Amino acid sequence: MKKSKKSASKRPAKGWNILVANGVNLDLLGKREPHIYGTFTLQDLEKFMRTAAAELTAQLAVDDIRLEFFQSNDEAIFLEKLSDGHWHGVLLNPGAWTHTSVALRDRLAALGTAYVEVHISNLAAREEFRKTSFSAAHAKGVVYGFGHDSYRVGLYGLLSHLQTAGRL
Repeated sequence: MKKSKKSASKRPAKGWNILVANGVNLDLLGKREPHIYGTFTLQDLEKFMRTAAAELTAQLAVDDIRLEFFQSNDEAIFLEKLSDGHWHGVLLNPGAWTHTSVALRDRLAALGTAYVEVHISNLAAREEFRKTSFSAAHAKGVVYGFGHDSYRVGLYGLLSHLQTAGRL
């Protein structure tokens, strides 16, 4: 029996795992400052992202992408979650930890997992302290200001990076 050649971009049978990690206060989506964050809930965001992932995987000609959603208001639990899986990539919205957590920055640097940082609001148009991101230093990219579409754009960027790097 003749064995078929596998291309370098072939994915393992187990598929690819992408963590969508939402940090502090993102459980309040739909309630907290809807003029800034919109009226969609975290559950609405998850549904939107599952649809977006299906569209993007078809567009990028990849398959077997599994999104796992996680949200925590406890920084220690959040940091552990980033470490506990075998993520091929992470879509990350740390919330306020973006501007305050050296621990998050150090964890992301140590893990070396490809990630894209996303934010719903336009950080550049907000308070001065929100213009500094500790977590962006090792990100493949940062997307903000497009509401829930920031997540879709961020996922596209992450999948494109993984594909170009030969990880998809």
